[in-house]
Amino acid sequence: MRKNKLPLTLAAALICGSALYSCKMSQEHKNPFLETYTTPFEIPPFDQIEYEDYLPALKAGIEEQKANVEAIVNNPETPTFENTILALEESSPILDRTVAVFANLDESNSSPEMQEIGSEFYSLLSVHSDEVSMNPKLFDRIKYLYDHRDSVDYTTAQRLLVEKSYKGFVRNGALLDDASKEELKKVNSNLSDLYLKFNKNLLSATNAFEIVVSDSAQLSGIPSTCVALAAETAANSGREGQWVFTLHAPSRLPVLTYADDRNLRETMYKGYTTLASSGEYNNYPVIADILKERAKKASLLGFENYAAYMTDAVMAKNVANAENLLMQIWKPAVKRVGEEVAEMQALSNAEGNTFDIAPWDYYYFNEKVRKAKYDINPDEVSRYFHVDSVRKGIFEMANRLYGVTFTEMPDAPKYDPEVNVYEVKDAEGNHVAVFMTDYYSRPSKRQGAWMSEFKGSGVVENINAEKGGEIKIERPVIFNVCNFTHPTADSPCLLSIDEVETMFHEFGHGLHGMLSRAKYKSQAGTNVDRDFVELPSQIHEHWAFEPELLKTYARSSETGETIPDELIEKLNRASKHNQGFRTTELAGAALLDLEWGKLMDTDNVDVEGFEKAVADKLGMPKELTYRYRSPYFKHIFGSDGYASGYYTYLWAEVLDTDGFELFKEKGIFDPETAKSFRENVLEMGGSEDPMELYVKFRGKQPSADALLRNRGLID
Repeated sequence: MRKNKLPLTLAAALICGSALYSCKMSQEHKNPFLETYTTPFEIPPFDQIEYEDYLPALKAGIEEQKANVEAIVNNPETPTFENTILALEESSPILDRTVAVFANLDESNSSPEMQEIGSEFYSLLSVHSDEVSMNPKLFDRIKYLYDHRDSVDYTTAQRLLVEKSYKGFVRNGALLDDASKEELKKVNSNLSDLYLKFNKNLLSATNAFEIVVSDSAQLSGIPSTCVALAAETAANSGREGQWVFTLHAPSRLPVLTYADDRNLRETMYKGYTTLASSGEYNNYPVIADILKERAKKASLLGFENYAAYMTDAVMAKNVANAENLLMQIWKPAVKRVGEEVAEMQALSNAEGNTFDIAPWDYYYFNEKVRKAKYDINPDEVSRYFHVDSVRKGIFEMANRLYGVTFTEMPDAPKYDPEVNVYEVKDAEGNHVAVFMTDYYSRPSKRQGAWMSEFKGSGVVENINAEKGGEIKIERPVIFNVCNFTHPTADSPCLLSIDEVETMFHEFGHGLHGMLSRAKYKSQAGTNVDRDFVELPSQIHEHWAFEPELLKTYARSSETGETIPDELIEKLNRASKHNQGFRTTELAGAALLDLEWGKLMDTDNVDVEGFEKAVADKLGMPKELTYRYRSPYFKHIFGSDGYASGYYTYLWAEVLDTDGFELFKEKGIFDPETAKSFRENVLEMGGSEDPMELYVKFRGKQPSADALLRNRGLID
């Protein structure tokens, strides 16, 4: 998933020790955000950043952009692309640097100090953003360009940028009267505060939950690496000789999948599916307030509902198109769930059990069925996927497809000691990007996996004549974050099949950012329609288990031997296993998200009751639930990034499965096909219509049948 965000860590915390927030900056200290970084490739100087730098830099950045916007609106010359659109794009260098670091570090290494700063930081940012997007004089200039766009010889990228700039201002309230603008500002400010509260509750609730095991008999079936992690977690909290399991994925998923103790599985499942649903960190009232504010926003801006507002500006164009796609997938997926449950129930009955398969049994008996049908031992598989080996695999894929190389920069600035930093070069040896990996779970990092950037790409044209009008080519600083099991003294970090796919997925987002050649930064890299952004990430997952690539990176962590052909064949035969469950929980969450977006009657919201009503209407199988229940559905309630847009994973999967069929037809490393994908998708960003870019690569419109074939839901 592409998530633009992260937080401050050990490297920065070492500046002043644990009392960093209250320590006084020395007179020699200079706020690093106030000037262009002097580090290699302008990587943020993390070791120089102090907590006290953020708010002053934010305020300085706001003042800088205000002054630049005033210069734009008071320019007596007729509006042009250069003196209005381009000038606005380049109006906030201090703000861009500050927000990129704080917002991203706020996700991967949160702390009480960061949370305290964040409450003021995001509020100030929201107010300023509204002031810019509702500036009537600025909008008049953009409207002039929009109204006269047919009389100017724009490039495709310029015309699209003019049109999207105009639509963006309209969507942010530029056409409202003054009273309505003030009301919208209040709504946006309230939403900013509510998102902050939702995320804080979620992180706190996740870290507050634990299962303490004292009897080793309860550990039966759980992989040794997970047991070792649980023992280390217990020891770190003074409970030597016990085991502590948490809701973080490296702990939660092995328990649900392998624990023979049914009560332990049920406790873990219910702990996860009731996360942030009660007590001190209850997100139910936060969700109700978010829905009220979103309904107000949609109404103010003239939309039928919030889902209509969110889908209006992306490929889907409207809610009906998104729902239509989801229902094409939902029906065959639910049918397959019935077949999967029947297989699991038969196996359970054969073992002498008398209970019906419950949600906390699904992972466990699904794994048993997979082992029985395909003879796959997860421990045997994982030993070929050491985290470092898989990292070599993604680099090998990128090199063979796009000719890029990755060279580690051990002395480069990094925000945590466990981060790895690489310089990326093209086939001619030219600098392309900086790439960072942050793979291990820690309590200060939110759950999930994502890609973001500390610095974007594009061409900066300083159009101020007094400064010489220089042109600067900006290359990006991109990073991937995951939550893999932290290695211990006795256990290396070995990845599951799902985790291998996750690394390839996030690296696909990374390639989208690293290889961008879009001229304008608002169109560069992953700055594309939300339902197009997952194409580069998801298509690259397909290479993970292709034998031609597997043989180059999947090696035993113990002996170094290459993964055997027999095991590769088993993995390929099992690749469509459990797709009913995986597709149904994903499509169900996407449909729930759209239903929340359509809700306009937000008085007395019953979150749990609403979820049940949607499940009943859909015919959700009783053996599973949504991939994310609402109190921990961060995609849609932790920000507005994927709100009424979670469907985009499946929307983009239609594109990626259809597109990968071309690679399979031509050869998975076919140079011409890879060149076409790079030039038409990865390099172009959002500088052309996304469907037109896809058709240029693929030669035709996509079909949902490719997705259903890839998941084994149709022949």
